[in-house]
Amino acid sequence: MINIQENINRIRLAIPEHVKLVCVSKFHPVEDILTAYKCGERYFGENRPQELVSKVPELPEDIKWQFIGNLQTNKVKFVVPNAEMIHSVSNERLLEEINKTALKLQKKQKILIELHVAQEETKQGFTTEEAINLFTPSYVSKFSNLEFCGVMGMASLTEDKNLIRRDFQSIANTFKILKNNTFNTPSFKEISMGMSHDYEIAIEEGSTIVRIGTSIFGERQYNK
Repeated sequence: MINIQENINRIRLAIPEHVKLVCVSKFHPVEDILTAYKCGERYFGENRPQELVSKVPELPEDIKWQFIGNLQTNKVKFVVPNAEMIHSVSNERLLEEINKTALKLQKKQKILIELHVAQEETKQGFTTEEAINLFTPSYVSKFSNLEFCGVMGMASLTEDKNLIRRDFQSIANTFKILKNNTFNTPSFKEISMGMSHDYEIAIEEGSTIVRIGTSIFGERQYNK
């Protein structure tokens, strides 16, 4: 039997105060999210637009929904009205579509630039070189309805802790370069990296947001 409250208490003891915990609630029912909410959690992560849209009206309004999954441009219209922050902005077309949708809603949408440092080709995102070359001050100025808040990335899926650490170091170093070159603003401060199996290493390497699901809620429970 999964004890969500005990799991959250254990993780809270393991992460520093300045690190934000996103409870990854994808594939988990509203009742589980409410249990975590009653423990004081307010940041919840979803990776499918339809699931996000269905859960938002059923849960308290002060939840700060984080969209963390691969996002297709034709689904942006479902995510922008509901997500406080979109972590997975992985290509130029998405930037343009999110900005366009946010403009229609008169919203400044918080986003993170997704970086691709992992070994798996299936992972999304900008390489370090692409990100540094693309995100110049003149390019960024085109997106008046986006608030660039930092970067997001995933380490390689491996048991090799040294490789995981190198991936996280690469994400953190790219963040520093982008901050120095282009985003010299207080809002560009987040490094979203680290999940249930590797968040301790991520925090050691500078993570400010960890995305934890299985260690809180157990394995996925349903698939709407």
